[in-house]
Amino acid sequence: MIADLHPRHRKLLFSGRRWRVRLVFWGGAIMVGLVSVAFAAAATQATRLFHLLLFNPLVALALTPLGFMLSVYLASRFFPGSQGSGIPQAIAARHMKDAGARSRLLSLKLTFGKILLTLFGMACGASIGREGPTVQVGAAILLQAGKIGRMMGERGLILAGAAAGVAAAFNTPLAGIVFAIEEMGRAFEQRNAGLVLIAVILAGVAALGMVGNYSYFGSNTSMLIVTIDWVGVVICGVAGGLAGAVFARCVLKGSSILRRHTGSLPRALMLAGSCGLIVAVCGLLSHGATYGTSYEAARRAVEGGHTAWSFAPLKFVATLASTLSGIPGGFFAPTLSIGAGLGDIIADLLHVHAPGAIVLLGMTAYFAGVVQAPITSAVIIGEMSNASAMRLPLLLAALIGYGVSRLFQRESLYHAMARDFLNRQKTVADHH
Repeated sequence: MIADLHPRHRKLLFSGRRWRVRLVFWGGAIMVGLVSVAFAAAATQATRLFHLLLFNPLVALALTPLGFMLSVYLASRFFPGSQGSGIPQAIAARHMKDAGARSRLLSLKLTFGKILLTLFGMACGASIGREGPTVQVGAAILLQAGKIGRMMGERGLILAGAAAGVAAAFNTPLAGIVFAIEEMGRAFEQRNAGLVLIAVILAGVAALGMVGNYSYFGSNTSMLIVTIDWVGVVICGVAGGLAGAVFARCVLKGSSILRRHTGSLPRALMLAGSCGLIVAVCGLLSHGATYGTSYEAARRAVEGGHTAWSFAPLKFVATLASTLSGIPGGFFAPTLSIGAGLGDIIADLLHVHAPGAIVLLGMTAYFAGVVQAPITSAVIIGEMSNASAMRLPLLLAALIGYGVSRLFQRESLYHAMARDFLNRQKTVADHH
């Protein structure tokens, strides 16, 4: 069989240099999976630590603001570029032509700082998640692997690393690929398809080897059967899209205004402390439900339980405050929790036959409204909840949510934030 290969193909198959490149790339992809699993385990412990520190709920009124201030100081002083989600940084890095500027957003030092400060923020009760940071971490690891293996095509490596990060963070390989195409790539190059697929598979295999197969939000076997359930698709789509657009506009407008008024570090620290206080108050009003990712509340709603009606609006405010504070940490998982709370409210109002299914629709529509990536939204919710019977309703809710959001917010939140990174980088370059 090998003897029948074309000489050029045989040379490529047995080339020592190409095998070195392949092994380094494969090793990098596996490393993304292992780091993602370790990050997830550490995030769980950080959340538990916060709840242990709350021997009195009022402790959060001091702990959370002071923690936010320290996180912003450390990020500004030692890890500039680690602030916020991590997904906008990865998108911005793909569009940068200057290798030095790209490395500043995706260096291994920044990777360490991103993980450390995200965990610290979770240990202080911030309404943040690890999933967005995992995208930046995955992109940084594969970019570094490409440098070691002397691989060309840094844009493709960043894309593959980001996809692997999503796949390993949620145990959703298909969503990782769709995320790379729809959100990270936008103009997806065919030559990167193989890199993305291999990175997702190897990162996923590494994660499976560590923690086994699981559904992030448990398992939901609900179906939309009666008419009122299908009415819920439209209502969730409209409400989720509208609420998602409001969140995105608040983040973008709020960030723009705050940047103009918090140019100095002391002012940035004051902002962080104020945001931390808002998060702590939301936590007190929700009896602790809005701290961290609110994973337990969301999972309970997906599996047929209920959340308080105040949960979704309080989680919205806590997540917005955490995002505007400038601390490292993503809003990927908190966004899903807000959507779960919204879906639970709609299910209660409609008295539907399948409340868990309506919760999934709320999550999908709100997420699509925030990030304006409808296919990713539908696929990731479907994979995370193992809801095979809900594929079509999830796609429909995501499409409606996306359409409504576009009426009020013309640009994707992640891409608008990435554009801000690029503009700031251009400003710095012009000054030099």
